Amino acid sequence: MIALARKYRPRRFADLLVQDHVAGALRGAVARARVGHGYLLTGPRGVGKTTAARILAMALNCERQDPAQPTGEPCGECPTCERIWSGSANLDVIEIDAASNRSVDDARDLRERAMYAASQENRYKVYIVDEAHMLTREAWNALLKILEEPPPRVVFVFATTEPQKIANVAAPVLSRLQRFDFRRIGAGAIRDRVREVLAAEGLTAEDDAIAVIARYADGGMRDALSVLDQALSLAEGPLTAARVRQALGLIDDEVYAEVLAAVAAREPKAVFPVVDRLLAAGADLVEFVNGMAELLRAVLMVTTGAEPEGLTAAQREAIGQARERLSAGDLLRMLGLLTQSEAAVRRSANPRLVVETLLLRWTLMDRTVDLEAVLRGDAGGGGAPVAGPASAPAAPRRPSRPIATGAGPGAPGGMSGGPPPAPPAAPPPAGPLLTGPVTLEGLKGIWPDLVARARERSILLATVVESLMPTAVDGSRVALSVAPDAGHMLEGARRQQAGLQDLLGSAVGGRLEISIGESGGSARAERPKRLSEKDLRDEKLREIRARDGALDAAADALDLEIVD
Repeated sequence: MIALARKYRPRRFADLLVQDHVAGALRGAVARARVGHGYLLTGPRGVGKTTAARILAMALNCERQDPAQPTGEPCGECPTCERIWSGSANLDVIEIDAASNRSVDDARDLRERAMYAASQENRYKVYIVDEAHMLTREAWNALLKILEEPPPRVVFVFATTEPQKIANVAAPVLSRLQRFDFRRIGAGAIRDRVREVLAAEGLTAEDDAIAVIARYADGGMRDALSVLDQALSLAEGPLTAARVRQALGLIDDEVYAEVLAAVAAREPKAVFPVVDRLLAAGADLVEFVNGMAELLRAVLMVTTGAEPEGLTAAQREAIGQARERLSAGDLLRMLGLLTQSEAAVRRSANPRLVVETLLLRWTLMDRTVDLEAVLRGDAGGGGAPVAGPASAPAAPRRPSRPIATGAGPGAPGGMSGGPPPAPPAAPPPAGPLLTGPVTLEGLKGIWPDLVARARERSILLATVVESLMPTAVDGSRVALSVAPDAGHMLEGARRQQAGLQDLLGSAVGGRLEISIGESGGSARAERPKRLSEKDLRDEKLREIRARDGALDAAADALDLEIVD
């Protein structure tokens, strides 16, 4: 019995799936007698590179070609076409596997054989070299001359999945070849082709089974037909998704749906039984992480209004239940966490712990909210609910800053039921901290109180004030310098100069002009502290809060995390 991948291999250029750009060019070259002496066919595995090379050889040597009206297509049925299509021995079409014939001696032998004419007049000698990236540098050098000045009616076709390796070891060769890049075959085209093959074989299959095959094939038609063959050999009757997963050892979609439901419902205790079952069944945790990535991507597409293809019934049901509880922001954060953990799952000596940690971070993750909606709700009297999954139960959170809500004794904090409180108004301006003439000693004396007053405005402003010290006073002019160990804050302090000037003016009861510089002495020789990526991000968020008092108040009142 012939394997399905061989039995249904295309015989004509028109039968190549998704490779119309290649098929049209090669068919036209044959029909117009403009065939090149060398071709490089590149692309993922199982998309038709070697098949296209065989069809080209068939078209060049087909016994039924009409010289008066050439079409460029082989008949696919004459004895010559049959022998080439099946890969049988042929004097004029030679296939070479470069993985096992990669040395310079093999290349020299190929070069010498290419000097002989074809077995019949008007025929072509075609050399198909598969896995061409496996040839050594010396082998390519041995072929370079014959590729520059080939004998008449000799064609070389090199097929490879890694053209960059050829560029690294034999860049001059590439300029002697016509290159065609094969596309990955889409899941829709694979599903249609699998249905055609099943119909030709007189077999039936569930749509979910075909969807699983198309997803597993990952763009390769040969892999899809091989999987179909493998699943059909397990049992008689209609092909089911369960049989396909059994044949491939795949994880059931129900497991992914269970994990997604636990994340949406914020149930960390459900994580451990799921991982236990996966390990007991011998599942590959890398495959599990990749499967979760695909499912999250599908949920994100649905959430943003797109329509994912090739979903099974279990996946559609899981997405329908989770889409109302997980916002696009939540899904993006989850995918970000998954991306960070994916490599660790592959490398770790304890991948179970990595996967459990990832799932727990998902279930315990704070939900994102729309701050614009929060602020609009405040403008309307605080009646609008916080954007996000309303049905998700609240997760334990760190203690937030206490706020005055005006609630009576029967409702401490005013947080039981009902919408969140409106952001509190900005604190009213306080009285001066320093009366009388402004002196250096006086400013130094009120500086701790000034830091506390700055903290009421924004954390960023307080951090800047803490890093500064007054060094000179001349009437209404005040010179400030960064502390010796805070040289890295100089630029941030200068950006906050307007806020500092206003803060100092309110503290002394009059307008002051300030200047900010570096501290003298040994501090100049010290190297500024290097800010980490987290420090830069925190400073940026503090600046955002400092610019928008309403945003700062909303974040404190609702205990929100602001992400950029």
